[in-house]
This record gives sequence, structure tokens and C-alpha cells, in this order.
Amino acid sequence: MALNIVTDIDNRVQVRNVLMSVSDKTGLESFVPALVKACPGVRIYSTGGTFKKVQEILGAEAEKTLVAVSDYTGQPEMQGGLVKTLDFKIYLGLLSETYNDAHQADLKRLSAQPIDMVVVNLYPFRETVAKAGVTPEMARTNIDIGGPCMVRASAKNYLRVASVTDPLDYAAIAGELESHGGSIGLDTRFRLMKKAFAHTAEYDTAIASFFASRTWEEVERTYSLH
Repeated sequence: MALNIVTDIDNRVQVRNVLMSVSDKTGLESFVPALVKACPGVRIYSTGGTFKKVQEILGAEAEKTLVAVSDYTGQPEMQGGLVKTLDFKIYLGLLSETYNDAHQADLKRLSAQPIDMVVVNLYPFRETVAKAGVTPEMARTNIDIGGPCMVRASAKNYLRVASVTDPLDYAAIAGELESHGGSIGLDTRFRLMKKAFAHTAEYDTAIASFFASRTWEEVERTYSLH
């Protein structure tokens, strides 16, 4: 199968659809209102605790701005939140290309929206395993699956999507959106892409390092084996 080699892209992309799912909710109180102000009509697609936090921040505004991912995809979350965003409709919105007619036809076929910005940070794996007495099971359950997938997909498609992984970037992004009519430039998307891949690389390294130092005996003691 031939790879998509892209030649035509937009320098500045209007932010109309944002996928937001964060473990660290620091800075949302200022970033979410700034996002809504700078990007009139923006839709924020969200899950779980992030949905509740954004709903609280927006108040009455949430009814016309905030969309539960499960309502958008038509699929309820898996028990325990194990599957929330791993859905074809979501990844079509993340990976589709603006000037690819087949991609645009796919979006139309599923009534899907191109996602212009992803605001994601990951389960606190390193913080969890730094605690005394942590078990392999406590570590395992803090391995984020959907988050890294969203980060990697949006970062890969920096041609159109801004992948935001660090709350320290919120103020600069909000400022750019405000000063450029709700759009974000390729230079910013490229910078965020590099940061996003470093973020997932560090995360995977932390997981690999933790389990490399565990023994089979520790794992065996963790569970009741049948």
C-alpha cells in the first residue's frame, strides 16, 4: 500500500475542533475560557474527569461548546475507562489531510470532524512508581494507552493538528490564537510535535525501566493465579 506523501498544507489552521483529555488539569481554568474566546464556535470533545472539569469551567457555555466523546462516537466508555477514545471516528479526525479528497470523503461518510488540536497529558506513571511499596499491578494500571495514541497521531499530523502536551504551553497558545483570529501556525505545530514525541518517548522509557527492574517473583506475589 502506497504511503501518503503530502505536498499541500495550510500554514495557519483555524481551531474549530479540540480533543481534550488530561490527567494533569493544571491551567485549564484559564486556558479553556481563552480558547473559547479566541475561537468562536469551537467544539471541545472530552472524556471522563476532563469532561466534568471543562463543564465546571464553562458553566452555561458548556451546553453549546462541550461534547462527550462517547456521544460523538456512539460508543460508551469501557468499564474502568479502559477504552474511551480508541475509535475510528476519532483517528479519522486526527489523521485526515485537508487536501486529500479520499480523506474528506471518509469524514463526510461518517459525519466526522477534523480535529485541529489535541490537549492531552498522560496517566502519572512515574509519580506512581516513585511511591514506596508500589506493586507491578499498581504500575500496570497506570499505563496510559489512549493518551499516547492521541498524542502520536496528532503529532504525526502536525501538518494540520496541534499536539499540546504541556500545560506550560497553554498561555503562549492562547496568545497566538487570540492574535491570529483563532488560528495556529505551522511553526507552532512543528514545535509542539517535537515536544509531543519527546513526551511519549520519556513515558515509554519510564514504563520499560520500571518493569525491567521487576522480578517474576514480585509479579507472582501480586496476583491470585488460577
